Amino acid sequence: MAGKKKTVTVKQIGSPLRRDHRQEATLVGLGLNKMDRVRVLEDTPSVRGMIAKVSHLVAVVEES
Repeated sequence: MAGKKKTVTVKQIGSPLRRDHRQEATLVGLGLNKMDRVRVLEDTPSVRGMIAKVSHLVAVVEES
C-alpha cells in the first residue's frame, strides 16, 4: 500500500522558559525551539505522544 503518509502540522505557541528541561528537549525533538515555528511531521504514535507531553506549548494546526 503505497499511499500518502499521514502528517500533522504543529506550531509552537508557548515558551519553554521556566519549564522542565524535559519539555524543552521534547520541543527540540519535534523541531520546535523558537516561538511561532511550524513543522510538518509524520503522524506516528511517538510524535503524538510528544505533542501530548507539551500540548500546552504547541497547537495542532492541521492534520492530513
